[in-house]
Amino acid sequence: MKTKQKTELGDFQTPLPLARAIARMLAGQGVSPAAVLEPTCGTGSFLLAAVDQFRGVTRAVGLDINRSYVAAARSALSTKSLPCEIELIHGDFFRTDWPSLLNTLPDPLLVVGNPPWVTNAYLGSVGSSNLPAKSNFQKHSGLDALTGKSNFDISEWMLIRLLESLSGRRAILAMLCKTAVARKVLLHAWKNGLPLEASSIRLIDAEACFNAAVDACLLVCTLSPSAHNCDCSIYEQVGAQSRTGVFGYRDGRLIANAEAYERWKHLVGAETIRWRSGIKHDCTRIMEFSKEGTAYRNGLGELVHLEDTYLYPMLKGSKVASGKTENPSRWMLVTQRTVGEDTSPIKSCAPMTWDYLQTHADALDRRASSIYRKRPRFSVFGVGPYSFSPSKVAVSGFYKKLVFTEVGSHCGKPIVLDDTSYFLPCYGNQEARYIASLFNSEVARELLSAFIFWDSKRPITVDVLRQVDLLALATELGSEDTMRRYLSARPEPSSISAADAPTQKILFPTR
Repeated sequence: MKTKQKTELGDFQTPLPLARAIARMLAGQGVSPAAVLEPTCGTGSFLLAAVDQFRGVTRAVGLDINRSYVAAARSALSTKSLPCEIELIHGDFFRTDWPSLLNTLPDPLLVVGNPPWVTNAYLGSVGSSNLPAKSNFQKHSGLDALTGKSNFDISEWMLIRLLESLSGRRAILAMLCKTAVARKVLLHAWKNGLPLEASSIRLIDAEACFNAAVDACLLVCTLSPSAHNCDCSIYEQVGAQSRTGVFGYRDGRLIANAEAYERWKHLVGAETIRWRSGIKHDCTRIMEFSKEGTAYRNGLGELVHLEDTYLYPMLKGSKVASGKTENPSRWMLVTQRTVGEDTSPIKSCAPMTWDYLQTHADALDRRASSIYRKRPRFSVFGVGPYSFSPSKVAVSGFYKKLVFTEVGSHCGKPIVLDDTSYFLPCYGNQEARYIASLFNSEVARELLSAFIFWDSKRPITVDVLRQVDLLALATELGSEDTMRRYLSARPEPSSISAADAPTQKILFPTR
């Protein structure tokens, strides 16, 4: 119960030495606030550090949902001889009228603190009330809303609301958060034209400070009326004097490496061949097998006999990243050829497979993702004619290296991928080998580095890959004619069915 409450309320108190180091750094950057606000103050580390460091503060306010912490902060501050007015409030961030409270504080205003590092999905799963009213506040639609993009960190919601409330003020927001959250907050601010004069991310050791195995930072945003700066400087630590990089917002895109983007942005454009995700089934122990003779062993250790109708050789992301794709050792049960396809024909086409699915129906029915709701029983996702193309160019999303690998067929069947990888469907080995060579070029690597944040949980995403105009890349590398011949020889998507895609033979010209 204590662990649940600690996570639910974001109860990871900021060490006072870290709060003092942050206050010193801000002072060294010329920050001199008239007022300080700590909106999730806990026991008051940042308030203590700020009122000690900034002697020009006339008013300081702290708010927290935990009544005992408010009392502890009040007790700690009462021992100080302070020239400023201090108010400590027991309150709920999500029910506080922030515009009204902020209007009581003079400029320049410093908003500083450490909001909870927890997602709305987790809080919902434990029945917490310490979260904002349910909404898809980033306005994701369709599949993005269903497959996880509408999940967000509570701190992301908090920081965006604070920045919006500070718009038009002379203020500094300095908040500890996950590095990925900081980028999302800045992207929201840049996309929506919030008046940021300057922004920086200063990395911290979250393991040492909070016993948390995440990439974290201090996000510092300086707001000023009419300002519009879309760059963010990166510093390796809180007290660093020199930045190590810059990311920003260019042409409607979040850019990880501004220099690389400026050099290669002429290769950004329309997606020539659509990148696809591997097949998602969310039940590895039931849907994936190793082959033993004529039988298959699942993740539960069961040895079963199944028809080969719905079984396909498969590669996991680790094999794609290693480039070892020739002889896959695992097989995947793929119950559909297209999303939403009726699965009942399995009963007559492959009765042993149907009996196996029935035996494990409880596990498959318990899959939590909303994508399976109102779908045929035993559905998979991310499947289509492209999944069964005889050749592919694949890349793993989780590994921190750019390796594009040619994937072919095995035992007379196309190799399928799991949902940790992305791929371009190809209709011949020569085409796949050629396209892989384009993406493995130094030019492509530099271009993609402009979009990849390597500290992300999944650094390589389909959104990143879709930035590359493949024809423009081929032209840059001197093989435009070859690329055009391959594109003209590709069948129309509507003419490729799931049944004939694995065996379709198309002859391609060589360069």
